[in-house]
Amino acid sequence: MDKDNFLKNSFLLIASNVTTGILGFIFSIYLSKVLGAEGMGLYNLVMPIYNLFICLMTAGIVASISKITAVYAQKGEHNNIVKTIRVVSLFNISWAFLIGIIVFFSAPLIGKYGINDIRTINAIKVICPAMVCIAISNILKGYFYGTCKITVPAIIDIFEKAMRILIVSLLIFLTQAQTLEAMVTLATIALCIGEFQSLFFLFIYYKYSINKMPISHEIPESKFQLLFDVTIISIPLCMNGFLTNILGTLSTLIVPRRLLVSGFSYTDALSMIGKYTGMALSVITIPIIIVSTINTLLIPDLSQSLVLGKQYEASLRIKKVIKFAFLLGIATTVICNIVPDALGQMFYDRNDLGLYIRFASLATPILFPAITMFGILNGLNRQGIILRNSLIEAIIELICLYIFTAIPSINIFGYSLTMVIACTIGLILNMYEVNKQIELNLNKLNIVIYIFLGFLTFLIINIFSQHVFTKSLIINNFMVIGLVFSIFAYLGTFGDNED
Repeated sequence: MDKDNFLKNSFLLIASNVTTGILGFIFSIYLSKVLGAEGMGLYNLVMPIYNLFICLMTAGIVASISKITAVYAQKGEHNNIVKTIRVVSLFNISWAFLIGIIVFFSAPLIGKYGINDIRTINAIKVICPAMVCIAISNILKGYFYGTCKITVPAIIDIFEKAMRILIVSLLIFLTQAQTLEAMVTLATIALCIGEFQSLFFLFIYYKYSINKMPISHEIPESKFQLLFDVTIISIPLCMNGFLTNILGTLSTLIVPRRLLVSGFSYTDALSMIGKYTGMALSVITIPIIIVSTINTLLIPDLSQSLVLGKQYEASLRIKKVIKFAFLLGIATTVICNIVPDALGQMFYDRNDLGLYIRFASLATPILFPAITMFGILNGLNRQGIILRNSLIEAIIELICLYIFTAIPSINIFGYSLTMVIACTIGLILNMYEVNKQIELNLNKLNIVIYIFLGFLTFLIINIFSQHVFTKSLIINNFMVIGLVFSIFAYLGTFGDNED
């Protein structure tokens, strides 16, 4: 993937993911108004279960398919691409159906003893078909990312997110649901319908795409070899996703129990979780859409660079991605500490989210670069390292949450402390491994300068926002956001000559 293609695809996918992210954010705002803080807490206890079994079904598939497809496309071996998709699809569909059936019949046990709230049982049953749809969709998405055909899948994603908001609104209106259990279940039904719709259109475009492929005359690899090539990459990633998600799910499920220990009632604990994970984290993680998009494209890009022996180009790409993520994290922290209360009022019409948003944002300068490490190490064929370091990070997260959330004076804000500690350790471990393969020579002085400039930006714009800017909450928020991101976009141009 040459520089022009990488930038073009990054822009297209970022535009798409920002749009879908905004739609997803609007969906979370709508849910927060319908479900309230307690309902959002309940919904966010179901989602880790959903993510856990999706990881078991399909973790690593997008990365492995995109990587292998990119290499075959570079060599012009189109027969191997089509045969790979067929073989992997047959295997993954069978596996996904098996897991889906097991989860469906285990839902009462998961809801009663795992989540410790029987109101989630129906929601867990409902999301099983969505899991199967995602397992198949991810194979097709891996193909599209690897062959740089991302425009139509991007439009499909946007359409799916938009329809999800419409569907859940319609379902709640038609059923006149009143209980939290019913409304959380309807939210998961909307998710399921949206994923099926997305799969349907992705498959149609896939059939159209392969019919337009140039004819190639190479003798394709055997089915076993093609499946082996994918699984040898995806199994470590699947183990990484599943094991870290087990620990992540345990971390999520342990929080309400530890908040009870710190003296809060179960209802208050759910409300706090809803405010922090369902609302505050949704605000501070909006920029992750951009980081994750670049991460997705980085995997096939690095793979092709290494195949062609372009080590220096790979090093430059990695440094620029890390730098971009770091600056985006600082900018996010600055914004969320200048107008935290106003952001909570603007998005959720609540005046009790400021402290949650402020503390949640403190981890973003470390969190965002840490996220890029997955794409970097994956592109460098270090899947085993990803597994090991992710497990270390997840175990640290579980231990920290267990300790901090039970302390009355810290309670739910133990999430923020945990993110800072776990992401810092994970980032250090991953950077060490990247440097073993590609020398990055990151300028530590620049890091200190950017942190200082971030603090200076906070002081100046904070004064302006209080005394100079308009009194309109929404206009003031957008002026702060636009000004901070503009400043850091300009600051990001410094140091490029050192690359």
